[in-house]
Amino acid sequence: MIDPKILKERYNPEGSKLRRNQLELLDMLGDLAEICKEHNIRWWLSSGTLLGAARHEGFIPWDDDIDIVMRRRDFRRLERVLHRMKSDKYVYQSMRSDVEYTNTFGKFRKREGRAQTDGRRHEYLKYRGQFIDIFSIEWSNYYAARLAEVIYKNLQHPTVYIGNRVLRRVAIRFVEVLCLGIINPIIRLFGLINPRSEYHYSYGTGWSEHTFYMKHTLPLSDALFEGKRYAVPKDMDAYLTNVYGSWRQMPTEEEILRSIHSVEYRREIIEGVK
Repeated sequence: MIDPKILKERYNPEGSKLRRNQLELLDMLGDLAEICKEHNIRWWLSSGTLLGAARHEGFIPWDDDIDIVMRRRDFRRLERVLHRMKSDKYVYQSMRSDVEYTNTFGKFRKREGRAQTDGRRHEYLKYRGQFIDIFSIEWSNYYAARLAEVIYKNLQHPTVYIGNRVLRRVAIRFVEVLCLGIINPIIRLFGLINPRSEYHYSYGTGWSEHTFYMKHTLPLSDALFEGKRYAVPKDMDAYLTNVYGSWRQMPTEEEILRSIHSVEYRREIIEGVK
């Protein structure tokens, strides 16, 4: 394994734009964790953030976001809490708070600022500050989760190319009502056929290949992440192996650069290497 100091010097040295972004996200995670604790909402680190905790005891050096996850009932409770939140600093971005936002998961977001994120739809959003992705999972088989993902993605994606704002927003809402209100409840019935007791991201979210098992998750444990301990699945290795395969193996430089969302951060790393 490569020396952690070498990785840090190469990808996120102190003072770099990427490291400043990571530290800002870390402050946000602390604030969000306090909100969840106050309202007894159970959550844990997920995806690349969990991989960072397991492999680096903090951010993956080139990672530029934070992901957390919770079961659907906790997610709905947290949404209600965050939508009622009176804050000059943060906002909860969802379909309800931003008509141009089309993800079925939510973002705990800074009201001010502009996250370095690529994508055409990003330009339409009402809120563009730094964010933490909040995902929900629910009881489902892979095929139901995948079907919902494909339908929602293929119907919603074309709306980003509608130049007229009014028409675009009408189309966005139509797809949401069709998928979330009509199609997904039908697919959810099919998802009840679940002999392996799987959980997947809630319908329409995407990443249906990510499979969660409560036998690997609960009761939650904790792990070190940037000097603080946060909730993680009790068997991190089982989850990470299921999602990433040989997760202890370092990716190639090309794979690293492809995984970074922002052109600005990629450019900074390339220039630093030179």
